[in-house]
Amino acid sequence: MSITIERLASLIQRELAPIVNRETKDKSFGYINLTEVKVTKDLSYATVYYTVLSDEEDVLKRAQASLDQSKATIRMELAKKIKNVRKIPDLLFKYDEALAYGNRIDKILKTIK
Repeated sequence: MSITIERLASLIQRELAPIVNRETKDKSFGYINLTEVKVTKDLSYATVYYTVLSDEEDVLKRAQASLDQSKATIRMELAKKIKNVRKIPDLLFKYDEALAYGNRIDKILKTIK
């Protein structure tokens, strides 16, 4: 059975969300929300975009470090959940700056009023 790239990205995002929050070592930054997953055409890499509730640089660095440290365990748990894919893509975690950008614009608009 062949699976399309979009379906695989959606499946990875749905299955990965609880795994990420369970397997990350450092819990001081709170809940990690996965916003989007993009899979390359050759299905070798999946870029996972995430957000956390804080905009502080220290919190973002700790969240990225925790995700990078737990990457192998997260990928192994994901492979247990997704059975119809021959090879699970390597995971690349990137902070999604869209929420922070939106908050910054919102603050600017409030100061203008």
